[in-house]
Parts: sequence; C-alpha cells; structure tokens
Amino acid sequence: AGFLLLEDFGDRTFTRALKEGADEAALYRLATDTLVALHQRWGAEDAGLPPYDTERLLAEAALLVDWHLPAMTGRDTPPAVRESYLAAWREVVPVMLNLPHKLVLRDYHVDNLMVVEGREGIARCGLLDFQDAVIGPVSYDLVSLLEDARRDVSPAVVTEMLARYHAGMGSQFDSHAFDASYAALGAQRNAKIIGIFTRLSRRDGKHGYLQHIARVWRLLEGDLRHPALAPVKHWFDRELPAALRGTPE
Repeated sequence: AGFLLLEDFGDRTFTRALKEGADEAALYRLATDTLVALHQRWGAEDAGLPPYDTERLLAEAALLVDWHLPAMTGRDTPPAVRESYLAAWREVVPVMLNLPHKLVLRDYHVDNLMVVEGREGIARCGLLDFQDAVIGPVSYDLVSLLEDARRDVSPAVVTEMLARYHAGMGSQFDSHAFDASYAALGAQRNAKIIGIFTRLSRRDGKHGYLQHIARVWRLLEGDLRHPALAPVKHWFDRELPAALRGTPE
C-alpha cells in the first residue's frame, strides 16, 4: 500500500557499547541467541531471497587474487594462477554448503548490531545492513560475528558462542560438518575481505581499511588449518607464501 514502518533504534551499536565498557560475553550471547532464533524460525522457503551458491562464493573469493595479490606483486595475477585458485575453492565449496540453508544477513558483526533499550531477550538486538541477505549455510553469519575483521574477539568468547549456537540449534546438523563449513566459509570470507580492503584503498582511496588486513590474514591462516581446506591451503602455500601475506603500501 506504499506505507513504510520506521523505528528508532537509538545510536548504541554493539561497537559503541563495547567501547563504553559493556560486557563482551553478554553482548555476544545476545547476538548468538538472535542468530539461533532467526535460524529456528525462518526457513529458506519463507524468504524469497537469492541462494548463496557456488558462483557467488567463487566470485567473492576471487577478490583476493584480483586485487590483493597484484598489489603485493606489482603485476596482474596470471590467468593460470587465477584459475588454479578458483579450482582449489571449487573443491571446498561442497564443504561450505553441506549444512541446512537459512537466512544469511552476510554482515553480521558488532558494527551492525544495536542495543535496543527498554526490551528483554532477543528483542534487545537491532539488526542493520541486511539488504544483501541471501539463503545459505547457517554457519556463515556466526563466522561473520566471531571472525570480525575489525576487532579481536576473545578466544573464550568464541569458544562459548560456538557451543551456545550448537546447543540452541539442537541436532539440526552434524557437528563435524558444521566445523568444516565454518572453517571453509571463514576462509572464503576472509579472502574476500582482504581483497575488498585492498580494493577500497587502491581504487577508492579509502586507506583506513588497510589497518585491519593483518588481523584478517591471521584469521584466514587459522581457518586454513582445518583439514577440509587442504586444496586451498596448498594453493596458498605455493602461490601466496608468507612474504606476500602483508598489507599493501
């Protein structure tokens, strides 16, 4: 009918709340419980959203070889190297997708979560930046939350939230399949972010994002340790060794 319902969430993002001294674990529990509620209540058939499919996942992963690798080597990535990179990811995509598929907001982290005052439970969690939502594996947004490109999440909180999410979802998936998907999507997402942050600097003159690249590399290298990532790790060891895993000037 042309009507739009607007609500003022205030201005207290989780990021601001953390800077003010809010309890980190309590905020991450709220964010994790909100994800569980979304995944329990909102099925893929209810959303009418595009799928997070192989084509989309590979296009995002390619940002690393299209932007970051050239920035580090001073030359365009050779076509054969680019194709071998994508071939390695194609081997891993089935691992990413081997979970129930639900609503994926894609940028689920503390900058986009709001503390809505005067409410209880998950109603206290306001959600921003979901216009690019898709239907994909339930592991993705938890990776986005816990492998944050812009802040270090304490290891104890990461461990607790993974266990909390599993407990909230019950027996909807195999835990080993979840762990493999979580690592594979974490690697894919972090490769994408390194490419995006490099592109923001090189193309758009937004150099502030470069300060986060070292953190994202640490996260990516952690993900690559999972055995399911062996084809991708082998490519990185061969084509993008430690000397190239830096921050572009």
